[in-house]
Amino acid sequence: MALGIFFASVSGLEAQSNALSTVSDNIANINTVGYKAADTLFYTLLGSQPVVSNNASGLSSSRSETFGVGSYARYSILDQGVVTSTGNAFDVALNTENAFFALNDGYGNIYYSRAGQFSQRAENGANYLVNGSGCYVQGFAANGDGTFSGTMSDVVIDPVDKMPAVPTTDMEIIANVPATGVESSSYGLTVYGPTAGGENMNMVFSKVEGKLNTWNIDFVAENGTITGGPIEAVFSSDGKLVSPQSFTVTANWNDGTSNTITLHIDKMTQYAGSDVETRISQDGVESGDYLGSYIDRDGVVRAKYSNNRTLDIAKLAVVGFQSPENLIPVSGTMFEAGNDVGESRFVIGPDTNNLNVLVPESVEASNVRVEEEFAEMIKVQRAYNLNSSAFTVANEMTSVAIDLKS
Repeated sequence: MALGIFFASVSGLEAQSNALSTVSDNIANINTVGYKAADTLFYTLLGSQPVVSNNASGLSSSRSETFGVGSYARYSILDQGVVTSTGNAFDVALNTENAFFALNDGYGNIYYSRAGQFSQRAENGANYLVNGSGCYVQGFAANGDGTFSGTMSDVVIDPVDKMPAVPTTDMEIIANVPATGVESSSYGLTVYGPTAGGENMNMVFSKVEGKLNTWNIDFVAENGTITGGPIEAVFSSDGKLVSPQSFTVTANWNDGTSNTITLHIDKMTQYAGSDVETRISQDGVESGDYLGSYIDRDGVVRAKYSNNRTLDIAKLAVVGFQSPENLIPVSGTMFEAGNDVGESRFVIGPDTNNLNVLVPESVEASNVRVEEEFAEMIKVQRAYNLNSSAFTVANEMTSVAIDLKS
């Protein structure tokens, strides 16, 4: 009796062992962020192999048919897991199927992943954005003018410790000058110089003797002098400003710096009542200290400062493929691109934005369904037992045949 009768059951045992290994791996990674569950597919082994011919006995060469089963794992790459909030500033979830973060393993190999659980790692004096496996997250460095580099590289979080002040150059004042009962009115303005964190400057309206509805405007600053005044302001009889609509002064600060400020007062009025400031707005910003970094919904890594301003650091690279289901698994969370994934494209790139693709401070959970895995485990166990029984029967049959010959 040919020993080939064992092959089918042995291949079945091996295939079901692989299937059990896949189920075990899925269950073990049920809480792994971005993990993609795998299932085991089976295929029939139907082929033939040559038998060595015995030329001495005159037997011609023949072939022996082989049967059995093979198996391979298929990952559910496009099956999205549930997006859950974490509150971590460097966590970011992908909220669409065909999109992957790009990662560099440090040796020039690029991998792709759905697991957006990132953190900072200090290395060679710089802070890199890395994933849980230590691979470097890829992105596009900020150019400093609102644009990003066209070359993909490691995301380095290295912001300045202090954001310099933005000098005030434009200011709008909406306020009322009392029509009666006062000889002067003062309005406190906060302005920012090139190095100032915010300086007090008073705009003073003083009545001009002998002229109806006419005021001189001058300025007093605590830590500097203001040149360009006095300015003569004229109101109409119905309380509206006639002239000037705007004017320019220069603030010369005690630290040696200066900035020119254009003030818009066209909405100021002269009515009976108090000198109420309705609204004062300007384009200056005080300096700020670095507070931390985060990833926003556009995939931009930003540094935030104590003055409520942010600076762009880099933009994450998010890649899609023509046939993403053909990505080659490196692990349950990382894949590499072979020749059969087709063309790639940037879902988010240096000049590419997509709304609702990213969810900041969140992660995509594993797509493993535990009830399905336990059901699969029972099926695998039963199939393994059946193959084991077939092997046992084949062994008994072989033993009987051997005994008959002896």
